[in-house]
Amino acid sequence: MDRGKIADLAARDNKIYVDLKDIIKENVLPFLPAKSVVKFRAVCRDWRFQISAPLFAHNQSLSCHSTSGIFIQIHRGSPSLIPIDANSCGVPDPILSFLPEPVDIKSSSNGLLCCRGHEGDKVYYICNPFTKQWKELPKSNANHGSVPAIVLLFEPSLLNFVAEYKIICAFPSTDFGKATEFDIYSSREGSWEIAREICFGDRTILPKSGVHVNGVIYWMTTDNILAFDLTKERSQLLQSYDTHGFLGTFSGKLCKVDVTGNIILLNILANTHSNTMQMGSQIQMWSEKQTVVLDSEIVGDVARNYSVLHVDSDIMVARCGGRTYSYDFKSCATKFLSSEVGIRRCFPYVNSLVSL
Repeated sequence: MDRGKIADLAARDNKIYVDLKDIIKENVLPFLPAKSVVKFRAVCRDWRFQISAPLFAHNQSLSCHSTSGIFIQIHRGSPSLIPIDANSCGVPDPILSFLPEPVDIKSSSNGLLCCRGHEGDKVYYICNPFTKQWKELPKSNANHGSVPAIVLLFEPSLLNFVAEYKIICAFPSTDFGKATEFDIYSSREGSWEIAREICFGDRTILPKSGVHVNGVIYWMTTDNILAFDLTKERSQLLQSYDTHGFLGTFSGKLCKVDVTGNIILLNILANTHSNTMQMGSQIQMWSEKQTVVLDSEIVGDVARNYSVLHVDSDIMVARCGGRTYSYDFKSCATKFLSSEVGIRRCFPYVNSLVSL
């Protein structure tokens, strides 16, 4: 083979390599968890600059949205992170010691945590545990109580390079007996505002039960499910025959999880107005979506009930026999996560580079 052909083949091979490198850089890296991404800074100078750029952090927060791990906190102790995959998910300071004071985690959303200080004014903080960026929120005029029913709502947006988020707190009204009001913090406005809506009725909200789905916040109560539409600022009570269930999200809808023995049943909210239908209507508020049984070879032959800690379209986290497991809905694989005792609540975490 003459030298001209060899040079031509070498040039074409080099072009393929360059094109593949660019494809990976533009179409693969933004979808990886933050811990995996930062490792690729060592590949070359170009990738180091690419990954360190604010635009890349913005694109990664838009593209990487799968649950990477769970934060747990037991009896006001230090927080800790349990990664779903330790090789790809992690944070430099899982106990959140970079915050000005010890905190309780109250809610999480797409890579951000909402925390509350232990002492004094019990200040709220928003932070990204991977970048260790944080912000202190102004004090609200409302009395949220000692155990506030807080939900953090953050949806990454293509047009917002700095995270815009809202915090919603359902609290017992001090002006009206047996009523619930809603306090809303907007990062865009930088202030709290009590909504006009008041939900009357004697009920107790389970403070750690809140989830958000398509702009609506849901909490379990001792009698039913309380819904609050952020856009309309309207509340609604949804019927729930089992108030011991767990709320989550699945396929973009509210999901109620019921457990019977070792069988976990996922029910999807199908119609919020079924209680107003005419007599004899076959339309149901809830529809059965999926039944889950964890792999007995992983969890063992356990007769006692499971307790579900988290569920979304990617994974479910459940406790059984003092051990914590994850279930992947795509692969149907059960995985052991932790034998930490006393876990009753977890906060899903996306390993994101989102900027505050």
